[in-house]
Amino acid sequence: MTYDSQRNTQHRLQRTRTPGYLHHGPDNGKSDVVIDCGWGRLLLSHTFSSPSALAQALLQEGEDKRDIALYVRDPHKVLAKAPQQLFLDPSDTLRLWLSDYRPKATPIGGIRIRRAQDKADASAINRLYRQHGLKVIPDTLPAEARLSQGHLLLLAEDANDGTVIGTVTGLNYRELADDPDRGSSLWCLAVDRDAARPGVGEALVRFLAEKFQAKGAAFMDLSVMHDNSAAIGLYESLGFRPLQSFAIKTRSAFNQKLFMGPQDFSGLNPYARIIVDEAVARGIDVTVTDAARGLFTLHHGGKDVQCFESLTSQTHALAMLRCQDKSLTHQCLRRAGLKTPPYRLSDGSQADKAFLHQQQRIVVKPLDGEQGKGISIDVRQGDELEAAIALAKHHGDKVLLEALMPGNDVRILVIGNKVVAAARREPPFVVGDGRLSIGELIAKQSRRREAATGGESRIPVDDETIRTLKAQKVDLDTVLEAGKSLAVRRTANLHTGGRLVDVTGQLHPHLVDVALKAAKALDIAVVGMDLLVPDVTQSEYVIIEANERAGLANHEPHPTAQRFIDHLFPLSCHHKEP
Repeated sequence: MTYDSQRNTQHRLQRTRTPGYLHHGPDNGKSDVVIDCGWGRLLLSHTFSSPSALAQALLQEGEDKRDIALYVRDPHKVLAKAPQQLFLDPSDTLRLWLSDYRPKATPIGGIRIRRAQDKADASAINRLYRQHGLKVIPDTLPAEARLSQGHLLLLAEDANDGTVIGTVTGLNYRELADDPDRGSSLWCLAVDRDAARPGVGEALVRFLAEKFQAKGAAFMDLSVMHDNSAAIGLYESLGFRPLQSFAIKTRSAFNQKLFMGPQDFSGLNPYARIIVDEAVARGIDVTVTDAARGLFTLHHGGKDVQCFESLTSQTHALAMLRCQDKSLTHQCLRRAGLKTPPYRLSDGSQADKAFLHQQQRIVVKPLDGEQGKGISIDVRQGDELEAAIALAKHHGDKVLLEALMPGNDVRILVIGNKVVAAARREPPFVVGDGRLSIGELIAKQSRRREAATGGESRIPVDDETIRTLKAQKVDLDTVLEAGKSLAVRRTANLHTGGRLVDVTGQLHPHLVDVALKAAKALDIAVVGMDLLVPDVTQSEYVIIEANERAGLANHEPHPTAQRFIDHLFPLSCHHKEP
């Protein structure tokens, strides 16, 4: 073997080798390196003098933080020092050699990336962290995140309106730990699940790689859950490859789902899972009856509560009937002195067209429908009415005609006679790039929404979508100009691609009273009240629906699942209510 080939072979071996203990020291970089990332600490395991020192450092995890020991070569030795308090994290470590990295030939447009600077930026980052179930950072950004050359906390903004749509953290080990290997790492990549622009995650990863490459870093590592196939696919497409390394974390309540073992709730949808995770964290036993349908039972203190997501066995049949039958909902609420739109049950007679003529613009929906299925909004013509009624009948025998009222669609969540959260519901839209057709943009946006919500939200390409596009004089084949936004449906339901924007803190006191009065009129303890309001800061409203199985997910930062479990099992409550 020649000298050059031997050197190349050693170089390839070096790239796959995990750093070991005593690699660092007084003359070779810092030792016992702990980097504060805001959400917790990163412990560079190979800089610690022994497995015992590393274990002791991990056990100093701060309250409500998430510490990670990375580059653990001999995890069994560390776990042996505290087997009841530590566990092996089920994540893969991936590495990108920056000498091999090449920038994208065509830059991703419409995205501006900058460094986080202030409290508003911290709030925007924490909103994204909560979406993805991550630990949050302090509201006041530490100096390390604002000023350090080694700690980069980045934001991705929509270039059109400045909305924060992504974030990532980068750590440069040479700056932070005098690392002789010139390493770096990427953490907490989070993209807004409602972002209409494609390529946000890729843009952030590439920006960080090019930043570290310019600073002379040799490689960039990251840790990703072993079963997160979508993220792993993105990273592999950029050149990341597996590194034979391990990570160790503490057995905290936050990490409980990672080390609980045989309890597998992965088949539950996000609306059931958020409840089950909160229950398990409190020591409440869970029996999953039918994961696909979101059916499970909670057991605690001799009390059993059967659940269909947020609908429980404590909700009586009459309350369910009042919510499911939308005409009955209108009757109950009107008797309570609450406002609802003019309506009628369709009977296929000329009276349906007379109602349309009188109201001019109406909504057609199944009488007993859910998840936005079969709804047609802003029906104005007789032929549209017939098509809308036919569509609604695909999802129920009876059809409700309802006057289209102006205003924003607002969901107010009531649990146990308290308003827990409120959100404005917005219809799905796409943003053009000058290359893709509207149909292709819808498909890409729908895939992102589906991935972000565990398959619960997608944009259907149906008669309602086609009708919405036609009203704007475009179709699925139209190429949308770069930067232009286009609503692709009128319905704001989450299941059909809509999104929620938190407005809890802006809600007018009268709207709070209206939601509570409506829940009392329907005699239901857990309900999502849907209102149309001109402005959430004003008192004017009409109630359009009541959802007896309201989704508790997607209301960050409000602890909806926590309040739900408080309501079912008050004795399990260990926190102070606001």
